[in-house]
Amino acid sequence: MSTYVYGITAASHPSLPEGMGGVGDPSRPVRILREGELAAVVSDAPEGLRPKRRELLAHQNVLSEIGAAGCVLPMRFGSVAPDDDAVTGVLAERAEHYLERLRALDDRVEYNVKANHVEDAVLHHVMAGNPEIRALAEANRKAGGGSYEDKIRLGEMVAAAVKAKESEDGAALEHALEGVADAVSVGPESTGWLANVSYLVKREEAEEFLAVVERVRTDMPHLEVRLNGPLPPYSFVEPGPAGPAEPAGAAAGGTDAEAG
Repeated sequence: MSTYVYGITAASHPSLPEGMGGVGDPSRPVRILREGELAAVVSDAPEGLRPKRRELLAHQNVLSEIGAAGCVLPMRFGSVAPDDDAVTGVLAERAEHYLERLRALDDRVEYNVKANHVEDAVLHHVMAGNPEIRALAEANRKAGGGSYEDKIRLGEMVAAAVKAKESEDGAALEHALEGVADAVSVGPESTGWLANVSYLVKREEAEEFLAVVERVRTDMPHLEVRLNGPLPPYSFVEPGPAGPAEPAGAAAGGTDAEAG
């Protein structure tokens, strides 16, 4: 039977709670594979596994349980190796890389911050800060809506101003938070958010980081700021060479089962 891999830890990591279950229905018992100074948290891989909410949560819950007791290098949902020997072989082959990452990420967690504009509020900002847009909007209003060309021009001007404001606010948000983080990982631009950024934060400095997030919400009320964490450091595990199961370096912000 193939082996499902949740994450990689130091061999000295505290044992898992007895009877802990992972993915699958019924959930497969979670177990530990040790190889030298490293260990992999695994279970048997169920057939036909799909990224449904229940399974995503099961994967994330195992990682959260492991991460609460010490550093874990999380794997992407659906990371499957042919068998246990393949997993321990990868641990042996990449031992130097994984041990370096465990040292670098020890006692640190990830917070993912996403932000978007509150539409009415940002339009108010754009109108208030751009006399040319205000003048054209007023001229169109006095002309009973304005010509088709004037309406198109106004729409294009507003869209361009909103886009510029998105870029400005995204940079301001990242700048405000990066000072209380050890590292920053910017998510893909195609997510639909004006900002999608993950921050690596020392556990002892988490309260300070959360306080800065609240300050941003107060100072920038035209932003909807969504915070997810603490999470295992999904976005800060640099993948090693290709293999049967790879670190979750691309899984910025955790699984799709995250709850705001």
